Amino acid sequence: MLPSIELLRHQLEMVIDDKQAQGHVVDGLQEELARIATTGSYDAIVAFAYRLRDLPLRDDWQYIEPSDLEGILEQCDPGRAVEPLAEVHPHHIAPRIETAFLSSICGCILGKPIEGWLDLHQIRAAATELGEWPLSGYIPEAMLKLLDYRHPDWHITVRERIGYVAPDDDINYSVLGMMLLEKHGLAVAKHDIADMWIKNLPVFWCWGPERTQNINASLWAVNHGPEFPFRDVDVPFNDWVELLNAKDEYCGALIRADAYGYACAGHPALAAELAWRDASFTHRRTGIYSSMFIAAAIAAAFVVDEPMTIFQTALRYVPQRSRFADTVRNCLDMVASASDWIEGYERVHATYEELGNCRIHQEIGTLINTLRFAGDIGEGLGMQVAQGNDTDSFGCTAGSVLGAFHGPDALDPRWLTPFNDTIHTTLATFQEQRLSAVATRMGQLPARLAAHQPA
Repeated sequence: MLPSIELLRHQLEMVIDDKQAQGHVVDGLQEELARIATTGSYDAIVAFAYRLRDLPLRDDWQYIEPSDLEGILEQCDPGRAVEPLAEVHPHHIAPRIETAFLSSICGCILGKPIEGWLDLHQIRAAATELGEWPLSGYIPEAMLKLLDYRHPDWHITVRERIGYVAPDDDINYSVLGMMLLEKHGLAVAKHDIADMWIKNLPVFWCWGPERTQNINASLWAVNHGPEFPFRDVDVPFNDWVELLNAKDEYCGALIRADAYGYACAGHPALAAELAWRDASFTHRRTGIYSSMFIAAAIAAAFVVDEPMTIFQTALRYVPQRSRFADTVRNCLDMVASASDWIEGYERVHATYEELGNCRIHQEIGTLINTLRFAGDIGEGLGMQVAQGNDTDSFGCTAGSVLGAFHGPDALDPRWLTPFNDTIHTTLATFQEQRLSAVATRMGQLPARLAAHQPA
């Protein structure tokens, strides 16, 4: 069965919108696509898709935004550290990594019932009416009624109903990253990611470019036999990510970065490179840079002394003349001069309001804002989720950075109690359901990488 012409047209309409945001010349392409679609010709649709891959940039485009690793490294800060920032003993850092992972779980579940397009003003109004402001615990069901909004998984993630860590794509990807590093260590490559995804990740538990690439990998495997010989055969990964792949600058790769930051505690250069290998499987430009940035930030957070230094350090590991780097610099400036986190949010939101849910730019600003003002992990999780947009994903990311920076003493056990030491994922070959055991495995990643030992 072939995808319908209408589905392909919709995908290509989104790709054209993406290309326009990325500085390409797109004049008349939407109209041309509409004409091609009326012919019902798959050949014409495919030819058009290839043309979109190679569109020229506008003459006035000021950014340099490569997606290949060599090009990215050439555009990074030449003064960045390529060796570890500090010596980190793998066993001594393990409790801090466990805290980072557990905090990410708490942030994800805190944000999950209100994931969507809410902003701080809506969330604060509802929480204030219930006496829940500032957010300092999981979302009560009554808040959803006031917001007139319910995430599909609300019934297992609101305060009154939590009994375990509910399945979530953010958590799936953290665990998949751990599994990849346990099995392949520093040799992990796109072949391994493709193989791991098709054997573990249900198509409808991933979205956007992740779903597209998972389908591509599955179809390729079906066409080439049951052995899934990704590592042994030349697989057209670049074609997959550059054709019919809408939203390749959204946050899907960013939410996969956590395990690489844990594994490379104190070594942001290596964390960023591992994140590139993963992110470039599905994303381009900002989608890649944000993943490298988050991996580097988590890695740096284990060893730096000031919250803003985390992001100043991570910024050095992305192309300096990119839109993403401009956003990070701008948000660092806005947040640094804010008197409190509400003012920091208002500045970020006013500047990047149109780049909301999953679009990275505003959400990176709110993440910087959270780390700047949070006194401990729980306070930071509440701040991050209260700032809206993709609340579960950035609650998860904030948890990783907060946990890495503040350490075990800053996470109140009450955040973990409702889970009953139980975690559920939707990964086919991952059978561990003890949350503490998964955290222990996360904490062992630096030691595994140092020894190059598979699980």
